[in-house]
Amino acid sequence: MKKIDFNETDIIGEVESVNAEKVIVSLQELPDLTSVHSAKIGELIAIATSNHSIFTIGSVTDVHRSYAQNTDGISAESESITSMLTVVNQLESVFIGTLLNVQGKNVNKFKRGIEDFPSPGDKVYSFDSENLTLFMNSITELSKAISPLTLGKYAIDKQSIANLNGDKFFQKHAAILGSTGSGKSWLVSKLLEEASNLDFSNIIVFDVHGEYHTLTTGEEGFATYLKIAGPSDTELRKDILYLPFWTLNREELQSIVLDRTDHDAPNQANRFNQHILEQKETTVTKNGNDIEITGDSPIPFKMSTLLTALKQDDEGKAISPKTSKPIKGPWNGKLTRFIARLESKSQDKRYAFMFNPPEETYSYDWLQKLYQVLLSTPEGGNGIKVIDFSAVPSDVLPIVTGVIGRLIFDLQSWIHADNRTPVALVCDEAHLYLPTRDLMTAGESQPVRNFERIAKEGRKYGVSLVVVSQRPSDLNRTILSQCNNFIVLRLTNGTDQSSVRTMLPDSMSQFLTQLPVLDTGEAIAVGDAVIMPTKIVLDKPKYEPDSNTKQFWNDWDQRPFDLGILKQAIGNMRAQTYLKHS
Repeated sequence: MKKIDFNETDIIGEVESVNAEKVIVSLQELPDLTSVHSAKIGELIAIATSNHSIFTIGSVTDVHRSYAQNTDGISAESESITSMLTVVNQLESVFIGTLLNVQGKNVNKFKRGIEDFPSPGDKVYSFDSENLTLFMNSITELSKAISPLTLGKYAIDKQSIANLNGDKFFQKHAAILGSTGSGKSWLVSKLLEEASNLDFSNIIVFDVHGEYHTLTTGEEGFATYLKIAGPSDTELRKDILYLPFWTLNREELQSIVLDRTDHDAPNQANRFNQHILEQKETTVTKNGNDIEITGDSPIPFKMSTLLTALKQDDEGKAISPKTSKPIKGPWNGKLTRFIARLESKSQDKRYAFMFNPPEETYSYDWLQKLYQVLLSTPEGGNGIKVIDFSAVPSDVLPIVTGVIGRLIFDLQSWIHADNRTPVALVCDEAHLYLPTRDLMTAGESQPVRNFERIAKEGRKYGVSLVVVSQRPSDLNRTILSQCNNFIVLRLTNGTDQSSVRTMLPDSMSQFLTQLPVLDTGEAIAVGDAVIMPTKIVLDKPKYEPDSNTKQFWNDWDQRPFDLGILKQAIGNMRAQTYLKHS
């Protein structure tokens, strides 16, 4: 490869001032004194150091012009105000790394970190087209050797492939953020498409709106489709996922059925937990096992037997030691409202996937089958699973996603470190079930804590998070703060922009100033997985997600309102499921 070589014609100015994060450069005038070298936001500059083979590389974040008083050669009779002023053109640049254009037998080696900070007076060079191509090609070559994850091209040189470090992207959690219509779903589809090229990829996508089903269809579909069972699903199918209530731990179950404001809530929780433990112990004994369990152990039991035991407590009698006559038992009347709530949830068709699953899900080995569906690689396919949550009621969505996340984390923690297969959870529309604490309801606190634990400890157990959101300001701060990689598309809301900037070091946050003006499919990539933080133009995925974006103007012009569709929709609403058209 040809060595990058700067010459006198590439000099655009010299260092005016410098600190640990950025440098201010005074731009020099061209020889005709009528203009200065052009400098644009996002362009790269190279700053000379005392070592002629080492250059400090920066990215331009600000270009401005100011005026200073000029006292040289000004006559007292001069009437021109402009002749008394000197134009000062400057740019600001953040540091992004070091270029070693000669290192032994190697040339054009870039590395993160600053080898030698510049000093005032050091020469500053621009990259001409040839040097820029050489530099970006060196970045691409470097990234090919470190688990390349290809998402697009660099905006400053669209011939150079933008590779991320796939290992670091998933190891240290990632966030994909952008407003509606910015290309977020495209990026997720492209990410999954790249992962599908690996033989044993293991990714679970939480698809809240069912828009990624296109990745699972057709001859070249590369993902497995799973759907949380809806009200009309009553039989086992390979594409239907049931989540029996017994897979939930006590806190998760209580968050669904227990009203903490009820003055009898402590008594209700006490009996609920005690009976669950007893039911699970009975199941263990029937299956010939002799193990110590807790109320949180995922062991099947029947809701009907639990309700019977609770009703016996609620209607129970005791004998008065004084009169020897029957009196109310210690739990009599204290569980009535709790039993009513539990029965209501059990009879609600929307919760059938949890409280009324098929009989087969009560078998002792069902948990292994559930894990096989979530984590194994199907025959003839790969390990990418898209779970469709569109039929899940919004009020229980956090519980369902939280349970799946916890089940996977728990299993990984009980597998020996040498035998673990890493798994990544892609949480689409994460703000809907991973909200900030001030937006969190009482029922959401437990599932959010499940994901917070994954964010804090998941790397140790081979569990990674990729959170995807159009509202980062509503996204849980603990989880977002644990993300070391950010791919940020267009964000127009000032609050959302600020929330992202607070997660990054000051030097990196400068790259996010372009967020409001990014085009669809453009993104700023920053973090440990990125060799050089910069703007990326995303490649179009082979399979585009089904975003269901309506063409308002065209539809208003061409499509009349259909009364048949209205009738069908009302039927669906009443049945709480999508009925077949008659």
